[in-house]
Amino acid sequence: MKNLNWFKQIANNGKLERRLSLGEYKRAASWSKYIVSSGAAIKGEGEEEWSADMSQLYIGNKFASGRHSRIYRGIYKHSEVAIKLISQPEEDGDLATFLEKQFTSEVALLLRLKHPNIITFIAACKKPPVFCIITEYLPGGSLRKYLHQQEPYSVPLNLVFKLALDIARGMQYLHAEGILHRDLKSENLLLDEDMCVKVADFGISCLESQCGSPKGFTGTYRWMAPEMIKEKNHTKKVDVYSFGIVLWELLTALTPFDDMTPEQAAFAVCQKKARPPIPAACPVAVRKLIKRCWANNPHKRPQFEEIVTVLESYLESLEQDPDYFQSSAPHRKFTLLQCLPKCIEANR
Repeated sequence: MKNLNWFKQIANNGKLERRLSLGEYKRAASWSKYIVSSGAAIKGEGEEEWSADMSQLYIGNKFASGRHSRIYRGIYKHSEVAIKLISQPEEDGDLATFLEKQFTSEVALLLRLKHPNIITFIAACKKPPVFCIITEYLPGGSLRKYLHQQEPYSVPLNLVFKLALDIARGMQYLHAEGILHRDLKSENLLLDEDMCVKVADFGISCLESQCGSPKGFTGTYRWMAPEMIKEKNHTKKVDVYSFGIVLWELLTALTPFDDMTPEQAAFAVCQKKARPPIPAACPVAVRKLIKRCWANNPHKRPQFEEIVTVLESYLESLEQDPDYFQSSAPHRKFTLLQCLPKCIEANR
C-alpha cells in the first residue's frame, strides 16, 4: 500500500500528525482498498440527495470504534466533523445486507431530525462496501467519558439536573417524531464545549410503527429494558428505562452493574428485577423519579414530557434554594408531578 494519507489527513496542510504504528498500518490496510487518498474519496458510483462531496472531506484521527464501524475526527467543507465509516464484511452476505439496511435507516432518521439536543446530520456517502455518515463534531466527547473522569458521587446536583434535562428534551423530541432510540446510554450522549448534551448514534433506532420484534437485537444489556432483553415487543418506554439508568450514572459517576458481565446484568434485571443501588444521599424526589423510570412494568414509567416538566421544576427549586433537596420530599398521597408545584410555592 503506497499511500495512507487518507488515514491521517488534516485540512491545514495534509501532513501526517505522526507515523502509523504497525498495528494501525495493518488495520488501515484492510480498509484502504475502499478509499482513495485524493480528498479521502470513497470508491463507487451513485448519488443521493444527502450525498457528500467527498473531495471536500479530510479524515483525521480515529477516536471511537464499534463492531462494524469506526469514527474519525475530520474536516468537511472547512468545518470540523465526525465521520462514521461502516464496512460491509465480504464473507457474510446476510450481515452485509443488514448493515446496509441499518445505514439507510440511520440516514433517513437523521435527515428529519432538527433539535438542539440531537446530533446534527451533515451528509453521507453510500458506496458499498463502505458507508460514511458525517455529523457535527462535539469536542466534549461522550457523557460516559466525562463521568469516568469524575470522582464517584461528585457531580453537583444542579449539573446532574441540567445534563438530565438536555437528554430528556432530546428524547421528548424524538418520541414526538415517533422515533425510538433503543440504545440510549452515556456512551451515545455527546457533550459540546458548553456542556450541552446531544443524543447521538441512531444505528438501531426505528420508527415506532416499524420497530417490530427485537429478535437478534444488538443493544447494550446494562442499559436495556427487561422487555428488550426478553425480546418482547416494545414501545417508547424502553428509552425511559434507559434514561433511568443514565440518571443513576449522573448521580454516581459509576458504571451500572460494574461487578457483573453484561450477560449477568441481563439475567439479574430480567429474573431478579435487579437495579443499580441508589446512593443513600440521593434526594427522595430524585430517587422516586429514577425508580419510576426503570419500573419493571413499562406502563408505570413516565413519558418524557412529564420527565422534562419534573426536571425543570427541580432546577427551579435548586436555583431558588441550594439546600432545597436536602429536606424536601413529596407527600405520599401526591404523585411526584402533582407535589412539585405545591412544594415550590411553599418554598417561595
